[in-house]
Amino acid sequence: MPVVAAFYRFASLEDPDALRPALRALAEAHGVRGSILVAGEGVNGTIAGSRDGIDAVIDHIRGWPGCAGMEVKESHAETMPFGRLKVRLKREIVTLGAPVDPDRVGQYVPPSAWNDVISAPDVAVIDTRNAYEVAMGSFTGAIDPGTEAFGDFPAWWAENAERLRGKRIAMFCTGGIRCEKSTAFLRAQGVEEVMHLQGGILKYLEEVPADQSLWRGECFVFDQRVTVGHGLAPGSATLCHACRRPLSPEDRAHLQYEEGVRCPHCADEFTDEQRQRFRERQKQVTLAEARGAAHLGPDALRKTVTKDG
Repeated sequence: MPVVAAFYRFASLEDPDALRPALRALAEAHGVRGSILVAGEGVNGTIAGSRDGIDAVIDHIRGWPGCAGMEVKESHAETMPFGRLKVRLKREIVTLGAPVDPDRVGQYVPPSAWNDVISAPDVAVIDTRNAYEVAMGSFTGAIDPGTEAFGDFPAWWAENAERLRGKRIAMFCTGGIRCEKSTAFLRAQGVEEVMHLQGGILKYLEEVPADQSLWRGECFVFDQRVTVGHGLAPGSATLCHACRRPLSPEDRAHLQYEEGVRCPHCADEFTDEQRQRFRERQKQVTLAEARGAAHLGPDALRKTVTKDG
């Protein structure tokens, strides 16, 4: 079973582009696939491969300036969840679009203490993920900003800061990286007490037993598993290969659902010509599966968005 490793580290990298060739060559030599973003502010990625391959890539990145303490979250997939390897240079490893100092992040709350924090009456709990992720699951009572991208969060905060004035703020995201920036952003906006879930939702689902959990639903992840549940077991969702939105079993039972072609969320978003291309693509996928071969059509077009982890 391939090892899936998600990681990030904020660190000052003077020439991030110069770091990419050696990293790519090492990952390719070990058959590692996935997406790695490198920027002047650090590194962020989700990759999959053999135990030896993952260890080699992680050890290499930990050798970069300021990255020795980089934490890694691991899980397993039944098959390789990525079609190829991407090592990209970016302006930010997670795009907020507002200058912040990641060294001024909020207070970390370990999963074991998270339930008590978000149950307190003076705490406002904010889900910093995008709307399509929140639709799959969230914590009981959490505020959904309804953002389409993380870069929309500063505008949402400007519109809602007054109604949350005087509250302690607790924030969470998939793996923790968005909270590194969002909590630093709120502190820069003058919010006195800001906390965030250490290790993100994935760490909570890994450590907190289901019978003690305040999480409801499943957690969207940026690979072919689509969602995971408690214990990081694969969830029930799949991906619409037309619009790339996650689909629940109810979505797939909808009259507007056609595998690989459309779903209830995108039924009105594409032209007839585009739909026909989607049908042809799905036909090739079905034929490949019948032969027992892998077909990368839908997944090659899918964005492996580790930047919002």
